[in-house]
Amino acid sequence: MPVRDGADPGWISADREHVWHPYTQALVAPPPVPIARAEGVYLHTVDGRKILDGISSWWVNIHGHGHPRIARAIAEQASRLSQVIFAGFTHEPAARLAAELSRRSPGRLPRVFFSDDGSTAVEAALKIAWQSWRNRGETRRTTFVALEHAYHGDTFGAMAAGGVPVFHEAFRDLLFETRRVHPPECPCGAGEGGGENIEAVLEREGDRVAAVIIEPMLQGAGGMIVWPASFLRRVREATARRGIPLIVDEVLTGFGRTGKLFACEHGPIVPDILCLSKAITGGSLPLAATLVTEEIHASFLSADRGKALLHGHSYTGNALACAAALESLAIIDDEGSLERVGRLERLFAGRLERLRSLPAVQDVRGIGGVAALALAPRSGGGYLDDLGPLLAAEFLARGILLRPLGNVLYFMPPYAITDAEAERVFDAIEEVVRLL
Repeated sequence: MPVRDGADPGWISADREHVWHPYTQALVAPPPVPIARAEGVYLHTVDGRKILDGISSWWVNIHGHGHPRIARAIAEQASRLSQVIFAGFTHEPAARLAAELSRRSPGRLPRVFFSDDGSTAVEAALKIAWQSWRNRGETRRTTFVALEHAYHGDTFGAMAAGGVPVFHEAFRDLLFETRRVHPPECPCGAGEGGGENIEAVLEREGDRVAAVIIEPMLQGAGGMIVWPASFLRRVREATARRGIPLIVDEVLTGFGRTGKLFACEHGPIVPDILCLSKAITGGSLPLAATLVTEEIHASFLSADRGKALLHGHSYTGNALACAAALESLAIIDDEGSLERVGRLERLFAGRLERLRSLPAVQDVRGIGGVAALALAPRSGGGYLDDLGPLLAAEFLARGILLRPLGNVLYFMPPYAITDAEAERVFDAIEEVVRLL
């Protein structure tokens, strides 16, 4: 392809010969799009095209690409300290970020464990819940409870908590036991299936349950399913009555995506363990955090060193990422990000209603800065439905990055998108969906 911006075309060949891309069947997938730079809501390709990033580059970029304040914070931190071992050492950005996350979290969860990404935040949460019981002499609690259609990541504990077979069925024999539940109030029918009512499961097996884990309000990779706030309250009430820890996975929903800083606030509820990642650094660097109550943290305090949380990551509490996260939180405040998401939600709701009556549309749903359409499937539905690649290609041809979950098309842009740019995307969605 013609190359601009001074790019060396050799690196494109190197990518095709050596790079293994995620969630990609390389035998049939089109070549990856080479990106030279990004600014605001746009990705700029090496051959000079401009693509509107309609999925926040896998849900992480909330302020727009290349935000100067975040870039400056990273550069200033790099001039002082980039990385230091976090076992036995500490530094100012991590300490300040932990305090700031605790201050803003539902219930002001006081203890923060840093890791690298959403999967590791969940993995830490599951291990913390499990070991906390054992540190207190409780060994019967060997079961976790999770939602149908759940997605919590691709490490082994996170896979076991997940409930989307297409991602994890190949590893089923290696995963721990999980009970599936669904909210009966689900407005889209997505909760129907093998899952049970959560009260029934906890009534029957409560003394064997180590923790309940949920994605609050919005299940992402499972199909952009929006749950009612009443279910959040029911889960919290059911777990609190029985003294069962509630793990809330806000890897996707945190930092304003649903219109609240944290989706727990829709309940409102206070979890025992909170998992954060994705937008935590504004989409600039990998970072994750697992927040817990003082009670859970105290169960690890002992003269017996074997009761410590013997878990960690080489880049735990990375100074560059912590500096970026602190600046991103300041930008949320200074730029009125939550108010902006509220305005986007109203715009999205109006356009979704226009789409609802189209013949190919089975359902529309939205929350905060997320709009989704369930479309009539081409090959059985679900993540691998043939409609997904066809739709992605149609939108890419129109200069828009949308990456459907099979027959579920969603739009989740950076908050920096203008109303006119959002309307342009919805115009393209309406045009494409009318062709189906």
